[in-house]
Amino acid sequence: MLTLYPAIKPYAIHQLAAGTRHTIYVEECGNPQGLPVIFLHGGPGGGCDPEHRRFFDPTLYRIVLFDQRGCGQSTPHAELEENTTPLLVADLEMIRQHLKIQKWVIFGGSWGSTLGLVYAQTYPEYVQSLILRGIFLCRQEDLNWFYQEGGASKLFPDQWDLFIEHLSPAERTEILQSYYQRLTGSDELARMAAAKVWAQWEANCATLQPNQQALNRLTHPHVAMSLARIETHYFMNNAFLEPNQILKNAHRLTGIPGIIIHGRYDVICPLENAYKLHKAWQTSELQIIRDAGHSACEPGIINALITATNAIAHRYQNT
Repeated sequence: MLTLYPAIKPYAIHQLAAGTRHTIYVEECGNPQGLPVIFLHGGPGGGCDPEHRRFFDPTLYRIVLFDQRGCGQSTPHAELEENTTPLLVADLEMIRQHLKIQKWVIFGGSWGSTLGLVYAQTYPEYVQSLILRGIFLCRQEDLNWFYQEGGASKLFPDQWDLFIEHLSPAERTEILQSYYQRLTGSDELARMAAAKVWAQWEANCATLQPNQQALNRLTHPHVAMSLARIETHYFMNNAFLEPNQILKNAHRLTGIPGIIIHGRYDVICPLENAYKLHKAWQTSELQIIRDAGHSACEPGIINALITATNAIAHRYQNT
């Protein structure tokens, strides 16, 4: 069973202006002459973590991480204005050009898989290959599954009760909208309380076995606020995507090799997401991890992701 590579630090840090409001934090780690890879974190609004550098052999990869608009070390924190999926795709392309990268590997999980797929469908000529985990297609049915009663609530009824009990009975008819209103309201304490409960619901459903590390990270006040505000902002706007956009545009991935890694017991993004993507994307390989849920921190997922990054690095090293 493969485990994460040893901790490393960036050799370069960049602060890039994006639009009229945002500054994007970008870092580079590993081998400056290695195979370029861009790490796309989840959420939207989750931000990067030092452990995210450790999925890649630092002797083989030029590892690029960035915090998407409004989260992590990007500023302003939890900002919703000028924060949409097309603008994130534009940020990715800006980073590629700024770093003078011709083609790169796209590595993303959960919302990171969504963003990676949309970027690859927009700029397929710049994508060497994709390594994607916990596929999130951002269809209305996917949002309903996790944020309305009758989906994930049936598997985690105890956690669901904690999630909806934060709202008044009248607010529970439109759960997503009610959380959005609280998270964008003027009451700072109400925003903080809603953000923590929102993040707890996601963290407690993310792993097959309870994982205190995942819970602690997502419920940290800085992370929880950007995660909850930006997720509700995106989900209230259908993630700024056309209905079923990713599957409809799967033909644009033709010729791009991809490895899809998905936990069998993923409750946040059910396996059907990955299975339908694989069927529509002929040059993809689907790996179903039999003892895992959604999170990238589960041992089986870590093993599969590092096996994939090693295989991709050696493939292009030998060409």
